[in-house]
Amino acid sequence: MDTQQNTALTRALAEVPGPLPTSGVIHITLPHTDRFTVVGNHLAQHPDLSCTAVGIAVRIQSLPQGAKVGIKALAAHCREGEKRIAAALRELEAHGYLRRVRDRLPSGRIITRTVFCNRPTALLHPRRPAGAPPQPAKPEPTPEPAPVPAPMQEHAPVPVQEHAPVTAQEPAPVPVCLPTAAPPAPEVPVAPSAPSAPLFVPRVPPPTAPKAPRRPLPQPSELTPELDRAATAFLSDLHRHAPQFFLSEDDVRRLVPGVAAWLERAARPDAIRRALTDDPPQPLNHPAKLLAHRLTELLPPAPPGVDDLAVLDRPRPRFTVTPFQTCDDCDRAFRSPDPGHCRDCREDRARRTAYARAAA
Repeated sequence: MDTQQNTALTRALAEVPGPLPTSGVIHITLPHTDRFTVVGNHLAQHPDLSCTAVGIAVRIQSLPQGAKVGIKALAAHCREGEKRIAAALRELEAHGYLRRVRDRLPSGRIITRTVFCNRPTALLHPRRPAGAPPQPAKPEPTPEPAPVPAPMQEHAPVPVQEHAPVTAQEPAPVPVCLPTAAPPAPEVPVAPSAPSAPLFVPRVPPPTAPKAPRRPLPQPSELTPELDRAATAFLSDLHRHAPQFFLSEDDVRRLVPGVAAWLERAARPDAIRRALTDDPPQPLNHPAKLLAHRLTELLPPAPPGVDDLAVLDRPRPRFTVTPFQTCDDCDRAFRSPDPGHCRDCREDRARRTAYARAAA
């Protein structure tokens, strides 16, 4: 019998616009009409968030207002355990998507509110409040119109004296007002904006970042002949227990002070062998470098002296712990040296006594 073909999938692939890629994912996008959540690519493709943190963020974003998003509430509906959910919530809190704020109610009770923001970058820029009119643009100064000379009256004849000679005079120049540029406004010093904290902080330094200098190989306080022979025998015999740790004579002489420092600190040879050869990388190309790194980074502390151990034998101060009591009225547990009533019941009794006295 032939394999059954999914005709719906074949029809959907035929409706995908453009040629289909030869490799990679092929998206079949069907529009949602109900029960959907809009998620930004800044969250779905976040370079520093784990897939668990992205999934927890999408689930929190899809929940209604006031839903429980604690660790136990999320673990009850997710397959991830409480430790992974707690780590994912810490990642979201470190990158600004999640905030836990403590608030005090009017009754005096302190609660913890969980706030989730789907776009933390939008909180870094000030926004204009909704409904506020836009700022009107300053009107540009308009040039004043040039004054127009008054017209001459036609009906008022000008008397002319016959005996006085009339001399032609040039007309007075008409003043013309040219538009003058407005004086430049005084420059107002603008305060530099406060540097905002970066939203995404890379956890891995770039390849071009300067590397910290390597720590030197630990040295014993005194390389005695007994320590030198014991360290040399330990390193020369190491390949019998871990074949990949085959060292040359130069490597042994270079690593002897580090092993001697471990032996000087009362470390047993089997414990040193287990710390140096446990879970090596595969393939192991440079065993001597790995041994030098582990001898430096995993160096045990020096054994305590007699005076240090004497501090542990001193009697420790005892602290008085107030026991729990059960309220006689509401059965609520409260701390008190003597049995009786809790604080709320005492206040209620005092209030009723005051009302009774006022009524009397």
